[in-house]
Amino acid sequence: MASLAFLTPVIDLIFPPRCPLCGDALAQQGGLCAACWTKLAVPGEPACSTCQRPLADSMVRSGEVQCAPCMAEPPGHAGIAAATLYNDTSRELVLAFKRGKRIALADLLTRLMVRRLPDLEGEWLVIPVPLHRWRLWERGFNQSALLAERIAKTIRQPLVVDGLERRKRTPSLGGLGKRARAEALRGAITAHPRRADRLKGAKVLLVDDVMTSGATTDACLAALRKAGAGEVRIACFARVHDEALDQAGRADAPLAA
Repeated sequence: MASLAFLTPVIDLIFPPRCPLCGDALAQQGGLCAACWTKLAVPGEPACSTCQRPLADSMVRSGEVQCAPCMAEPPGHAGIAAATLYNDTSRELVLAFKRGKRIALADLLTRLMVRRLPDLEGEWLVIPVPLHRWRLWERGFNQSALLAERIAKTIRQPLVVDGLERRKRTPSLGGLGKRARAEALRGAITAHPRRADRLKGAKVLLVDDVMTSGATTDACLAALRKAGAGEVRIACFARVHDEALDQAGRADAPLAA
């Protein structure tokens, strides 16, 4: 398809570039203003090599290190790549994208997520966290699927948008504790039976918008393990770590799927 870049001046004239958070003028479409950029909390170093939990400098001597929770209870995934830590600014972006139906924000969120991904050798199946069909009907789209589609295209890996399915409609997870979330998700997510052959032995990049307690991720991991998938890594836009938000700014209750 021919490039439509020549239309950019016309689009900018009709729809002047604006910051999606504060509305300030921008030089070009698809970004944030300088002030809003600085309010995003990007995971830094040192951090846990598995879950990106921030660590104190005194805890890191050399090489990769894991946090105490990951050492005590090793997760079923091979690592998390989070574009941001969950705070008020990332929450506003997700709200605008998911509930405000500002689908164009998917490109911005995807760019930030791809920057955090490690080098992925060989073939990886890009699979989104699924929505129940009724939630999909109510919202009109699966935000994780939109992100997964763009990530797969960017890193040139195959997208399996229906690799997982949510068979049981779960209540809103917002405000629930980790144990209550896990109970609500029990048996809710399974591997799609028509994708069983493709999942067996495959390396999977699981995509979500916000990772909170990890209950949804754990349910997806259990379904992928049952299907025989191999290594699984997680990519999300915002990662909730309460201890990491002391200086980044507190946010309201994390958003549920």
